Amino acid sequence: MRQLKGGRATPKGTNSNSVPSASKRYTPPVPREVKRSPRWYPWMLLSLLILGIALIICNYASLLPAAPSNWYTLGGLGSILVGALAATYYR
Repeated sequence: MRQLKGGRATPKGTNSNSVPSASKRYTPPVPREVKRSPRWYPWMLLSLLILGIALIICNYASLLPAAPSNWYTLGGLGSILVGALAATYYR
């Protein structure tokens, strides 16, 4: 079995001045409106994070009804998790 050498998948192209170019394929730029998040998105993201932190703090300070409860802690952690996941999609 012949072992293949690593390297380029496509051969290098050259332009009219015999200078190597990256590729002959054209990749159009991504439109601007695709790259932008809506204006409300960062506010939602921050409110989810702050709500989760506030819920956990209020739970352990016994400021909520039937506090301290594991359900308040899980709700706060869930809110923080959703906020962190939303942060990965922010542009």
